[in-house]
Amino acid sequence: MSSQADVLSPKAQVQRNKGSLNAAGFTDYYDIDDLLTEEHKLIRQSIRDFVKKEISPNIEKWAQQAHFPSEIVRKFGEVGAFGPTIPTEYGGGGLDYISYGLIMQEIERGDSGMRSTASVQGSLVMYPIYQYGSEEQRRKYLPKLASGEWLGCFGLTEPDHGSNPGGMVTTIKDMGDYYLLNGAKLWISNSPQSQVAVVWAKDDNGRIRGVIVEKGMEGFTAPEIHNKWSLRASITGELVFDNVKVPKENLLPNVEGLKGPLGCLDSARYGIAWGAIGVAIDCYESALKYSLEREQFGKPIASFQLQQKKLAEMITEITKAQLMVWRLGMLKNAGKATSAQISMAKRNSVDMALHVAREARQIHGGMGITGEYPIMRHMMNLESVITYEGTHDIHLLITGADITGIQAFK
Repeated sequence: MSSQADVLSPKAQVQRNKGSLNAAGFTDYYDIDDLLTEEHKLIRQSIRDFVKKEISPNIEKWAQQAHFPSEIVRKFGEVGAFGPTIPTEYGGGGLDYISYGLIMQEIERGDSGMRSTASVQGSLVMYPIYQYGSEEQRRKYLPKLASGEWLGCFGLTEPDHGSNPGGMVTTIKDMGDYYLLNGAKLWISNSPQSQVAVVWAKDDNGRIRGVIVEKGMEGFTAPEIHNKWSLRASITGELVFDNVKVPKENLLPNVEGLKGPLGCLDSARYGIAWGAIGVAIDCYESALKYSLEREQFGKPIASFQLQQKKLAEMITEITKAQLMVWRLGMLKNAGKATSAQISMAKRNSVDMALHVAREARQIHGGMGITGEYPIMRHMMNLESVITYEGTHDIHLLITGADITGIQAFK
């Protein structure tokens, strides 16, 4: 006996599919929503609504013009996108790590550059101040960062030291009443417009320490980097320190060594693992919708085997990544997630998202390179995301070291 699908015309099938496409407003092939609490769903919906209102209508223009919308910083603060896992007494959201992941996913569905702004603020600036700072530092800085009154940045990468942060040459010298900071950092998200920077430097004993540097300190400049083809709606720059006098009370007292900055990167990489899935979802949903609407040879291109292969592989890889980050979030909530597990998820999600974006671009044909669709912007952004906060290859070798006990990159 024939099913209804067997007797519907191609156009009627398309109309039926359009009606059920993305009925819940997101891609969830394995009903992962069943694993979420009602609070998780409400948080996700609030951020999704925010992105649709404040980011999606403008993002193509911002990217084309290489414009960072500074007004978005306050708006991120108002919606709770900054430091969602930081306790409420410091202005944070007091939320769990599943909530944090969902927030990053929804923001990055809008744009990776916008997610970079939020995740740098929360994971790389607020996190170290909360985790490694004094109570006075927490009270002074965290509420202003959480509200978006202040924007922050994270100074680790140097012109000659990216994947090898331990080789940094930026220094802090103890001058008795203050520290003297000298050196430079490169590829720093948010830096040209930041009021505060968490900077990592070597002390007199060669130990890596964190210091909080404020805008306006003499000798501190943050020139912008121009002519980027990626993350064009995000602002990126340098940090230059020429005999900057940093007050002693600005030293982060509760951490020494690489475990300080690497702990921050674990938090940020976790957010990327979720965020990149948002990019993949946006590309997949755009490609699926386009394939159902675009006709060639008298029928929608979704009816062709090779297009179905692309779409089926996309949703499979997205689903696998969703399950991985959900489990990682549960481990984070239990305090059991390892750095190596976070590295694996970051690498997997971004690699998957890039592949989905490239396949989606092909499904869109020539239209895929235009600003009428988000695909090309996402592709360009992901070329940065796959490199920053641990390159694709370094994360692979982190997994290799973890399973063999042998480090291949030292």
